[in-house]
Amino acid sequence: MDASTVGEGPMRYGLIGLGSLGANLAGSLARAGFDVTVNDLDAARAAPAIRDGAVWGESPETVAAGTDAVITCLPSPGISERVLDAMLPAMRDRGARHWIEMSTVSRDDVLRLAEKARGLGVETLEAPVTGGVHLAARGEITVLVGGDAALFETHRPAFEAMGNRIFHMGPLGQASIIKVITNMMAFIHLQSCAEGLMLAAKGGLDLKTAWEAIAASSGTSFVHETEGQLILNGSHQIDFTMDLALKDLGFATGFAEEFGIDLALLERTRAVFEAAGARYGREAQSPRIAGLLEEAANHPLRAEGFPARLE
Repeated sequence: MDASTVGEGPMRYGLIGLGSLGANLAGSLARAGFDVTVNDLDAARAAPAIRDGAVWGESPETVAAGTDAVITCLPSPGISERVLDAMLPAMRDRGARHWIEMSTVSRDDVLRLAEKARGLGVETLEAPVTGGVHLAARGEITVLVGGDAALFETHRPAFEAMGNRIFHMGPLGQASIIKVITNMMAFIHLQSCAEGLMLAAKGGLDLKTAWEAIAASSGTSFVHETEGQLILNGSHQIDFTMDLALKDLGFATGFAEEFGIDLALLERTRAVFEAAGARYGREAQSPRIAGLLEEAANHPLRAEGFPARLE
């Protein structure tokens, strides 16, 4: 893909928030030939993206003033709002006209913040991603976009640089709903994976063979095939914390209450993550929920031949 074909000339992107996910998204954009300016509270996090061709922006205001669109990939709605508030004066006066929110925030937050941006002439897309940091590193993550269809088409080449499955979910707010659904289901699958592996372990099965058999069966899932390996390695290193999982499960609970539906698996899974967060700390990696089963059964879930990180 040739970035110079976007719009009437090269599209200049800013990306603020260079955690495990944001740094990989910035790198994908830069490698695809886009003009990318990055910023983070920790300047050291910019190094991989800069090696890929991005440049450093000294502040959110600087990034907003020198680009056509600013992407944010941040850990909470409150941080997204603070960064947006810092950028909006520059965006209003001379800078980026589009804001692309790739953080996982609630539907209400994205609608409220988009209205604030609209008041200063800035259009908004939401574009949360799903699939895991290892897929973001390869430019193969799934991108879920909500917002105006024409604006989506304007930025489709950038989304295609960052991911290989791009879905326009509809109006602004719809992508927030589907992202919460996908994460809720992933956390339920994670608990299912841990329970299945523990049954195999206590039944005397070889866990490597059991994992392979499940992966080849109707009981498999994307989570089993990825995070299940990290459970069996013992690293649990998925670059996603209990705190982030609980944030997303809270969003799902809010939708369940709003829509008037009883989601028993959601309630049970949220209770498991609350217990694991209390036991291991909310900064622990989310697959660490398997530790609750390991402690209760007095049996570790370990097998040879599984990686410490996904590639």
